[in-house]
Amino acid sequence: MSATSPRKWKFSRRKLLIGLGVTGGALAVGLPLSLPFARLKIAGMLDSGSAPAGTMPKDPFVWFEVTPQNRVRLYLPKAEMGQGVHTALAQIAAEELRPAWEQLEVLNASTERGFDMGTMLVAGSAVVSSLYNPLRAAGAALRLMLEEEGARQLGVAPAAVTAGGGVVAVAAEPSKLLTFGQIVGAKQGAWVASKLEPQLRQPAQFEFIGKPMPRVDFAAKITGAALYGFDMRLPNMAYGAVARAPRMGAKLLSAAPGTARSQPGVVAVVATTEFAGVAAETRAQAVAALDALQLQWSEGDVVEQAAMEAMVTVQPGAGTVLQSAGSVTAPLAAANTLRAEYRTPFAAHAHLEPQAALAHVLPDKVQVWCSTQSAGSLRADVAKAVGRKAAQVEVTAAYLGGSFGRKLNVDVALDAARLSAAALRPVHVSYTRAEEFQHGFFRPPTHHVLQGALDGAGRIVAMSHAQASGNVFPALVGQLLGADFGAYRGGLLRYNIPNRQVTSQPVTLPVPTGSWRGLGLLANVFAVESFMDELALAAGSDALEFRLQHLPEGELGERFKAVLLAAAELAGWGGALPAGRARGLACSMDAGTVVAQVAEVSVQGARVQVQRFTSAVDCGVLVNPNIAAAQTEGSIMMGISSTLLEEITFSGGQAQATNFDRYPLLRLADAPLVETVFLQGSDVPHGMGEPPLGPVAAAVANAVFALTGQRLRSLPLKLA
Repeated sequence: MSATSPRKWKFSRRKLLIGLGVTGGALAVGLPLSLPFARLKIAGMLDSGSAPAGTMPKDPFVWFEVTPQNRVRLYLPKAEMGQGVHTALAQIAAEELRPAWEQLEVLNASTERGFDMGTMLVAGSAVVSSLYNPLRAAGAALRLMLEEEGARQLGVAPAAVTAGGGVVAVAAEPSKLLTFGQIVGAKQGAWVASKLEPQLRQPAQFEFIGKPMPRVDFAAKITGAALYGFDMRLPNMAYGAVARAPRMGAKLLSAAPGTARSQPGVVAVVATTEFAGVAAETRAQAVAALDALQLQWSEGDVVEQAAMEAMVTVQPGAGTVLQSAGSVTAPLAAANTLRAEYRTPFAAHAHLEPQAALAHVLPDKVQVWCSTQSAGSLRADVAKAVGRKAAQVEVTAAYLGGSFGRKLNVDVALDAARLSAAALRPVHVSYTRAEEFQHGFFRPPTHHVLQGALDGAGRIVAMSHAQASGNVFPALVGQLLGADFGAYRGGLLRYNIPNRQVTSQPVTLPVPTGSWRGLGLLANVFAVESFMDELALAAGSDALEFRLQHLPEGELGERFKAVLLAAAELAGWGGALPAGRARGLACSMDAGTVVAQVAEVSVQGARVQVQRFTSAVDCGVLVNPNIAAAQTEGSIMMGISSTLLEEITFSGGQAQATNFDRYPLLRLADAPLVETVFLQGSDVPHGMGEPPLGPVAAAVANAVFALTGQRLRSLPLKLA
């Protein structure tokens, strides 16, 4: 069996654009719809995670290969970057195929496997949720085929056999069986899909889903056998180095090889105004030879911190309406109103493994191995870079040593392909740590203006949230739709407020900005949930009770109520604390997952220390509790790090950070005790990679206010 050949769906930003028709500079959002209506519809889709996610192959042989040696190979279109999706997806597939767990071998599918560009994208916390139904269906379809062929080989009717543990056995005589491998080895002729409708297991029957199965990549990572983009090697491979602009926005005015070709170890030189680089026998030789190129750069852009902060400022009356109910004008003009402004800064991805790629340009084929979240779209980019057709390019994702959105765009894959074409050899290119900090793209800064009005009973009668942000999506998207929906992720108001309005204002900055874990989630929830505490204080209410009073009706309100009460109980909300400590609360929903969190903080001098952090998470079906817990803990640590420490600043046309010494991250010694409880308010899985990040900054800021009386409205938090 050589494998050459839903109830709720999730999406990512690329799939959203593809689904809307935002390609090639054209927009098709369903002509009968007005643009304002379309914006509101898209905002709601983003909010709930209900848009489609690529076209899933129905042929089980695209997903699976069963060998005569009784191995079950699962080819996955989603890259593994530490989030545990290969294990979770293996559990989903195994649930319906029913092999023995030890039989499973999980492999990264290359772009030649048969998956489309949208299906190969890893983004939006959508991997497990988008593949949950398709993988179960594919596994069940293959199981039926194995059962029917196994029954034929055993000489019984198909109804007499059942599959489980990697074998097909006669139900009335369990010792009469064939392994999956034996069935495949004895199969004559082509496989034909069963005419029967596969029956999926009910939750009470689950053997793999919901269990803490060991990670399928654990042994490989412990022993060093797992290959990351940085590890990729081929015989006769050269190493590449590329000339990078000395300042933001600088362009090559002229380029010549100079004496680079005569430098030690050099095997190829490319020097044009579009690209300048060197391939050599060693990485050090390639880097050294760059100095021999004759390059003239333009001055570049004026990149000044204060000027960019001024650009990212909410302008009165500007922006696109993304959420609207009632009218906020009259209530917000009344006396009993609050107004507050919040800001978040530029930030780096700071992933451990700098981006790296290996390319081999052959006469009739181009092969690329790299750490990428988007192998499908990278295929087209590589083809364009070396003048080939996309069908001639094969991209295989390696393991990613972190990404957080940065490896959606793998520049070095294009560099490696260009140098390989010149060298006529495989070429490996990687970023240095300084290049990663200074020549990537950044989380955009944001500015938020919130206003709220309370009635005599202390209930919110009107609330508005106006936000400005650097681009997350390409600027063209914001121009066409009037809003950058990536930047506004997490910005809609969840509460039952009769008069509410949310507006967004995209800003194009002179430095590259883009995706960062959760896109705008952390920033928007920081602003909204901090302001909810400010309103609660003005109303004379407890922060928890105030939120409970304003929850919407229906399923969403019930899910929020459940996580708020669970997080509060776990944290001991309202209970006594040691002197010098205080708690803060926040909640949010993202990718269909509802999260409530409580931070417990202390202060030493001007330094905030998070001592304990509790979370209640409703992500629907929990495929693997250990992986879900790890994702929650990772989001919390990254959120605390961003809340207390992380900030990119610019001067002289460059980012000031070149390594971790100038971009501090949360250290192990400062990590809090983390406790998490999971609830199930839905019968399908929802996102886990980013949703727990949402409330972190607000929970910490609210705790700091409770302890010190200082309302800190800018990240990173800095006490006076």
